[in-house]
Amino acid sequence: MKLHRVATVGTLVLGVAAAGYATGTGSVGYPEGYRAWQHVKSMVILPGHALENPFLGIHHVYANDMGIRGLRDGRFQDGAVLVFDLLEYSEAGSSLQEGPRKLVGVMERDAKRFADTGGWGFEGFAGDSHTRRLTQDGGKSCYDCHASRQATAYVFSILRD
Repeated sequence: MKLHRVATVGTLVLGVAAAGYATGTGSVGYPEGYRAWQHVKSMVILPGHALENPFLGIHHVYANDMGIRGLRDGRFQDGAVLVFDLLEYSEAGSSLQEGPRKLVGVMERDAKRFADTGGWGFEGFAGDSHTRRLTQDGGKSCYDCHASRQATAYVFSILRD
């Protein structure tokens, strides 16, 4: 069985497509209970992909009710939250199995608080930690990647009904 890991999740500098609740002005908090939200999509990034470092693994994206409405109509209102759950994986018997959590990425919509980053607050939480933050620049590095998706309100995921 092979276990695939990102060597240094702490060096996360690319955008993280996910979201949570604010803990204060300018910060994004851990999205408690997000796995009970609506599942939007899953994908796997394998070795050789351009985003392998730092996003190698199994990705699950979740959205709160306001996030789902935004994914449906393309207009994200303040309070919309998207969460990107990134897990390591192992290969066993011609299948990929979920492994330990690498990070929880969060995107929270608040046009005023996060005006400098397209109206979205970005944060990444290391592994299963609800407090250990991965972004060191207020989400600017995340936004720099998401800026390529301005036409879709800076969101990469598409809802499949």
